[in-house]
This record gives sequence, structure tokens and C-alpha cells, in this order.
Amino acid sequence: MIQVENVVKRFPGGQEALRGLSLIVDKGEMVFVTGHSGAGKSTLLKLIALIDRPTSGQVLVDGQNTRRIPRRRIPAYRRQIGMVFQDHKLLNDRPVFDNVALPLVIAGVGRREAARKVRAALDQVDLLRKEKQPPETLSSGEQQRVGIARAIVSRPKLLIADEPTGNLDPDLSLEVMRIFRRFNEVGVTVLIASHDIALIDQLGCRRIRLENGVVQQDDEDEEDFVADYAENLRPDGRPDPWP
Repeated sequence: MIQVENVVKRFPGGQEALRGLSLIVDKGEMVFVTGHSGAGKSTLLKLIALIDRPTSGQVLVDGQNTRRIPRRRIPAYRRQIGMVFQDHKLLNDRPVFDNVALPLVIAGVGRREAARKVRAALDQVDLLRKEKQPPETLSSGEQQRVGIARAIVSRPKLLIADEPTGNLDPDLSLEVMRIFRRFNEVGVTVLIASHDIALIDQLGCRRIRLENGVVQQDDEDEEDFVADYAENLRPDGRPDPWP
């Protein structure tokens, strides 16, 4: 699903965020990218989402070389990717429903179909009853779940998240990861940048550690999760979480 080949990202002034980075994330994997502040985690996700482009090297996503995607085709490319940010990036002048519907509106989805998809997505994050509320009236955990609903409402192949639990307590962090796991279990590739090593260790997923813009460590996938957490991370009886 993701193939990063000898990528360098150099910013004006000469600072290198990535220095010949190479890694592969297979389709259907759930992978965490860790590392100290400035290690290159956020830069990597921005390159995958085509928020930025590499100075050299290449990034391939689902067989597409992002260097060859022209600016006019970036919106269509991003429709296959769900993006979740630490600061939510919600519009407080619009209710929860409209925030989640935004990607569908941009894509030109009809009103009836969009409403069905939005409500299904909100149901998956247990916020259907709050669809008319402004985001600013919700807790931090609820706001993050709105962001996740917006990310998955278009049924993306790939879900990327940048420090999605950075502002949450341990219980809410586990709740958010449970949502990511639900989508991963039906085939969605999930890539998460996080500094929460304790939580990552509990999940038992593959971990790629960056240091100074290169891969310092790449753990193999673990077949089994920690027993105390495995039950919490299974789907809640709904076989397919997609809207």
C-alpha cells in the first residue's frame, strides 16, 4: 500500500526532515511510526497525503507515484485517504453533521446518499445523537471521534493519523485505538504517528521508529495482542463498520 524509496525532504534553509528514508507498509497492515519530536513522523505523513512533496526519492501509495500526480488531481487522490489530526481541525461554526459531511460535499455526493453515509460514520464512533451540536460543545475525546468519522466517511483504503491520542487520557486513547483497529480488521491500511510507546506496546502492532529522518528500528508484526487488551480491541459485533 505504501512504498517510500530513499526519500529526502529538505526545507528552505537546508534543514533535512527526512534523510534517505525507505520503508514499506503492506496493504491491510496497522503500523505505528514513532520517534522523538523532529524525527520526521509528521513530515512522512504529509508526503503520503500530498500535503507536501519530497525533495528527492519517491512515495508510492496503492501503486501511484505521488511525484507524478499533478496539482489538479490531488483532491481525487486524497479521497482514497482518511486523515486524522491531533488538533481535530473541525469547523466550529458548523454542526458535527456538517463537519463529517464535508468530504462528501467536496466530492459531489448527493444529499440523500451523503446523509446516509454521515449518520453511519457517526454511529460507528457513537456520536449519532450529537450530530446537531457544534464541535466546541464536545469533549476532546468526542471531537477526536468526529475527526475520525470525517476521515472514514468516504470509505478510504488508507487511514493515516498524526498523534491522534496526544491530548487524551489513557482510557480515551484506548477507545480511539479501538476505532482504528475496527477499520483495520476489515482491510483498511492504518498508519499512525504516535509518541505513546506504552499504548503502542499494549496493542502489539508493528512499530517503525524514526531517528533524525531515517528508520532506526522496524519491528516485525506480532500475531497476537496482549491478552488483557485483545478483547477490548475486537469489533463490537458489527462485522463491517463501513458506512
